[in-house]
Amino acid sequence: SRSSVIQCKPGGNCPSRHRGMTRQLSPLSVAEDSAAPILELQNRSPSGICRHSRVERQSRSGEEGTQTHTESSSQEAEGQTRCQSCTSTFLKLIWRFLIILSVSSSWVGTTQFVKITYETFDCPFFMTWFSTNWNIMVFPIYYSGHLATAQEKQSPIKKFRECSRIFGEDGLTLKLFLKRTAPFSILWTLTNYLYLLALKKLTATDVSALFCCNKAFVFLLSWIVLKDRFMGARIVAAIMAITGIVMMAYADGFQGDSIIGVAYAVGSASTSALYKVLFKMFLGSANFGEAAHFVSTLGFFNLIFISVTPIILYFTKVEYWSPFSAVPWGYLCGVASLWLAFNILVNVGVVLTYPILISIGTVLSVPGNAAVDLLKHKMIFSVVRLGATIIICIGFLLMLLPEEWDEITLRFINSLKEKKSEDHADDITDSSVHTRSRSRANGTVSIPLA
Repeated sequence: SRSSVIQCKPGGNCPSRHRGMTRQLSPLSVAEDSAAPILELQNRSPSGICRHSRVERQSRSGEEGTQTHTESSSQEAEGQTRCQSCTSTFLKLIWRFLIILSVSSSWVGTTQFVKITYETFDCPFFMTWFSTNWNIMVFPIYYSGHLATAQEKQSPIKKFRECSRIFGEDGLTLKLFLKRTAPFSILWTLTNYLYLLALKKLTATDVSALFCCNKAFVFLLSWIVLKDRFMGARIVAAIMAITGIVMMAYADGFQGDSIIGVAYAVGSASTSALYKVLFKMFLGSANFGEAAHFVSTLGFFNLIFISVTPIILYFTKVEYWSPFSAVPWGYLCGVASLWLAFNILVNVGVVLTYPILISIGTVLSVPGNAAVDLLKHKMIFSVVRLGATIIICIGFLLMLLPEEWDEITLRFINSLKEKKSEDHADDITDSSVHTRSRSRANGTVSIPLA
């Protein structure tokens, strides 16, 4: 078949009859005309497609490069963050370990220096009075640290008034100085004096172990006076402390210097516990500056009002030394400086770290004194004394449990059970997946039973 095309001039009239020029075209010519734009598109399209694909590849390679660079930079940042966190954690652990070691070593050094001083100078109250006077330097040491570390430095008078708020809103007045400082100063002196008397009768290990009972006495007094929360674990710890005291007294058959030394040590622990409970009742919690101010006030009160006591003991020849030059000032200064370091470390450690670390440092003084007594003094510990010491230390550690320890323990056990159940479910899922994969590989399908 053929097709005819009538082509009219632009603007002319096309007659209905076959007027003008008539041209007959073959199918090939029509196909060429109709296929021309298509061929043009096909001739252009390969180059366009190649260019588009190259652009896409370049953009994809650029995106992949940026993603790789971002991932590498994020990995580097995460690595740096992990290194910094590990470094900070390691430094914190070292700092806490040093605090514990310093508290323990200062208390062991104080106890051993007292034992050495007794060899040439048997005046326990004079040593107590002389060591307590050194507490005056606690606040100046604190203010020196404030000047070295604080950005906004305050004058000594302004800082003194700020820290004296521990006595009340009006600060330190003469009435409050006598009313609040006198009972605490007396308890402080009794605690240290009874501790030194116990060291005359018992070994340093026994006295330091018995002094750890003050934690149990603090709990009992807080439960009775301050109406603190009842805890069964701490009651058990208090019973263990009392058991250790009885065993320590029974070691020598409830006679001689042993029972007197145990009574002195228990009295020292009791007055220490009463001091802490009364401080919490009347003064509450205090920061490092307020605690330093209070300890310095105790030393100042001791210097003014209790200085008459060693003078009376000297003239009544209860604590008498014939030549004044025979006083071992070196040992006395060593005892006083170590005692001062212990008090500062206790106050600083409570502020800068956890109070439980200070308690751990105190209880570690027991094995420290035992090591010194065993190596230097060749002490032989009986089974009863060793058992009493271990029981007291275990009771002391039970006292360090937090109040919500039972709830924390139950949560931990439940979390472990949930984790085990999840792991067991994951193992079951993995085993089922492996079973299905094996069955499919063998050409069979495993159908689970209902």
